Amino acid sequence: AAAVERRLAQFRAARRSAAAVPRPAEPPGKAAAPQPAEAPRAAAVGPGGGAQVRPGAAASGWARPLLLLKVLLWAVLLALFVELQLGLPYFVLSLLYWMYAGTRGPGERRPGELSAYSVFNPGCAAIAGTLTAEQLERELHYAPAAGR
Repeated sequence: AAAVERRLAQFRAARRSAAAVPRPAEPPGKAAAPQPAEAPRAAAVGPGGGAQVRPGAAASGWARPLLLLKVLLWAVLLALFVELQLGLPYFVLSLLYWMYAGTRGPGERRPGELSAYSVFNPGCAAIAGTLTAEQLERELHYAPAAGR
Protein backbone atom coordinates (compact mmCIF):
# COMPACT_ATOMS: atom_id res chain seq x y z
CA ALA A 1 0.00 0.00 0.00
CA ALA A 2 2.90 2.36 0.72
CA ALA A 3 4.36 1.73 -2.72
CA VAL A 4 1.04 2.58 -4.37
CA GLU A 5 0.76 5.80 -2.35
CA ARG A 6 4.33 6.75 -3.30
CA ARG A 7 3.64 6.15 -7.00
CA LEU A 8 0.41 8.14 -6.76
CA ALA A 9 2.31 11.05 -5.20
CA GLN A 10 4.90 10.86 -8.01
CA PHE A 11 2.14 10.85 -10.61
CA ARG A 12 0.44 13.88 -9.06
CA ALA A 13 3.73 15.77 -8.87
CA ALA A 14 4.49 15.00 -12.53
CA ARG A 15 1.00 16.08 -13.54
CA ARG A 16 1.35 19.37 -11.66
CA SER A 17 4.75 20.04 -13.25
CA ALA A 18 3.39 19.22 -16.72
CA ALA A 19 0.48 21.63 -16.19
CA ALA A 20 2.89 24.36 -15.04
CA VAL A 21 5.03 24.17 -18.20
CA PRO A 22 4.09 27.07 -20.53
CA ARG A 23 2.83 26.08 -23.96
CA PRO A 24 4.64 27.43 -27.06
CA ALA A 25 2.94 30.19 -29.01
CA GLU A 26 0.83 29.18 -31.97
CA PRO A 27 2.56 29.52 -35.35
CA PRO A 28 1.15 32.18 -37.69
CA GLY A 29 -1.85 31.06 -39.68
CA LYS A 30 -3.05 28.58 -37.07
CA ALA A 31 -6.11 29.02 -34.89
CA ALA A 32 -5.32 30.68 -31.57
CA ALA A 33 -8.25 29.07 -29.74
CA PRO A 34 -7.25 26.11 -27.55
CA GLN A 35 -8.52 22.74 -28.61
CA PRO A 36 -10.67 20.97 -26.02
CA ALA A 37 -8.92 17.62 -26.61
CA GLU A 38 -5.54 19.02 -25.53
CA ALA A 39 -6.38 19.53 -21.85
CA PRO A 40 -6.92 15.84 -20.94
CA ARG A 41 -3.80 14.81 -22.85
CA ALA A 42 -1.67 17.36 -21.05
CA ALA A 43 -2.90 16.01 -17.72
CA ALA A 44 -2.16 12.43 -18.79
CA VAL A 45 1.53 13.05 -19.42
CA GLY A 46 3.54 10.88 -17.04
CA PRO A 47 7.14 11.02 -15.86
CA GLY A 48 8.26 9.02 -18.90
CA GLY A 49 6.93 11.59 -21.36
CA GLY A 50 3.85 11.67 -23.48
CA ALA A 51 2.47 12.32 -26.92
CA GLN A 52 2.82 15.80 -28.31
CA VAL A 53 -0.33 17.29 -29.80
CA ARG A 54 0.18 19.08 -33.08
CA PRO A 55 -1.40 22.55 -33.25
CA GLY A 56 -4.26 22.61 -35.73
CA ALA A 57 -4.43 18.81 -35.97
CA ALA A 58 -8.22 18.90 -35.69
CA ALA A 59 -8.61 21.42 -38.52
CA SER A 60 -10.43 20.15 -41.56
CA GLY A 61 -8.20 19.35 -44.55
CA TRP A 62 -10.91 20.43 -46.97
CA ALA A 63 -10.64 24.02 -45.80
CA ARG A 64 -7.42 24.40 -47.73
CA PRO A 65 -8.09 25.35 -51.37
CA LEU A 66 -4.79 23.91 -52.59
CA LEU A 67 -5.76 20.45 -51.39
CA LEU A 68 -9.14 20.78 -53.07
CA LEU A 69 -7.46 21.73 -56.35
CA LYS A 70 -5.14 18.74 -56.11
CA VAL A 71 -8.05 16.37 -55.53
CA LEU A 72 -9.95 17.84 -58.47
CA LEU A 73 -6.90 17.52 -60.71
CA TRP A 74 -6.45 13.89 -59.60
CA ALA A 75 -10.13 13.15 -60.36
CA VAL A 76 -9.90 14.73 -63.83
CA LEU A 77 -6.75 12.73 -64.57
CA LEU A 78 -8.46 9.59 -63.30
CA ALA A 79 -11.35 10.18 -65.71
CA LEU A 80 -8.85 10.71 -68.55
CA PHE A 81 -6.97 7.50 -67.75
CA VAL A 82 -10.25 5.57 -67.46
CA GLU A 83 -11.07 6.71 -71.01
CA LEU A 84 -7.65 5.44 -72.09
CA GLN A 85 -8.37 2.14 -70.24
CA LEU A 86 -5.53 2.80 -67.82
CA GLY A 87 -7.67 3.77 -64.83
CA LEU A 88 -6.62 0.89 -62.56
CA PRO A 89 -2.85 1.38 -63.00
CA TYR A 90 -3.30 5.13 -62.44
CA PHE A 91 -5.28 4.49 -59.25
CA VAL A 92 -2.75 1.95 -57.90
CA LEU A 93 0.23 4.19 -58.69
CA SER A 94 -1.61 7.10 -57.04
CA LEU A 95 -2.09 5.04 -53.87
CA LEU A 96 1.59 4.10 -53.82
CA TYR A 97 2.57 7.76 -54.25
CA TRP A 98 0.22 8.85 -51.43
CA MET A 99 1.74 6.26 -49.10
CA TYR A 100 5.24 7.48 -49.97
CA ALA A 101 4.34 11.17 -49.64
CA GLY A 102 2.49 10.56 -46.38
CA THR A 103 5.50 9.17 -44.57
CA ARG A 104 7.86 11.63 -42.96
CA GLY A 105 11.47 11.10 -42.08
CA PRO A 106 12.89 11.83 -38.63
CA GLY A 107 14.36 15.11 -39.89
CA GLU A 108 10.90 16.41 -40.78
CA ARG A 109 9.59 16.08 -37.21
CA ARG A 110 8.64 19.27 -35.38
CA PRO A 111 10.67 20.21 -32.29
CA GLY A 112 9.33 18.32 -29.28
CA GLU A 113 7.24 15.90 -31.38
CA LEU A 114 7.71 12.30 -30.29
CA SER A 115 7.86 9.30 -32.61
CA ALA A 116 5.40 6.44 -32.21
CA TYR A 117 8.42 4.15 -31.89
CA SER A 118 10.02 4.86 -28.52
CA VAL A 119 13.50 3.78 -29.66
CA PHE A 120 13.66 6.91 -31.85
CA ASN A 121 12.73 9.28 -28.98
CA PRO A 122 15.25 10.88 -26.62
CA GLY A 123 15.70 8.57 -23.64
CA CYS A 124 13.39 6.02 -25.32
CA ALA A 125 10.37 7.96 -24.03
CA ALA A 126 7.07 6.28 -24.89
CA ILE A 127 4.02 8.18 -26.09
CA ALA A 128 0.84 8.27 -24.01
CA GLY A 129 -1.21 5.09 -24.27
CA THR A 130 1.72 2.76 -24.91
CA LEU A 131 1.43 -0.54 -23.06
CA THR A 132 4.76 -1.34 -21.43
CA ALA A 133 5.88 -4.66 -20.03
CA GLU A 134 6.00 -3.16 -16.53
CA GLN A 135 2.43 -1.89 -16.81
CA LEU A 136 1.19 -5.26 -18.09
CA GLU A 137 2.96 -7.05 -15.26
CA ARG A 138 1.45 -4.68 -12.67
CA GLU A 139 -2.03 -5.18 -14.09
CA LEU A 140 -1.66 -8.97 -14.08
CA HIS A 141 -0.57 -8.99 -10.44
CA TYR A 142 -3.39 -6.75 -9.19
CA ALA A 143 -6.17 -8.19 -11.34
CA PRO A 144 -8.78 -10.38 -9.65
CA ALA A 145 -8.48 -14.11 -10.32
CA ALA A 146 -10.52 -15.33 -13.28
CA GLY A 147 -13.68 -17.29 -12.49
CA ARG A 148 -14.15 -16.02 -8.92
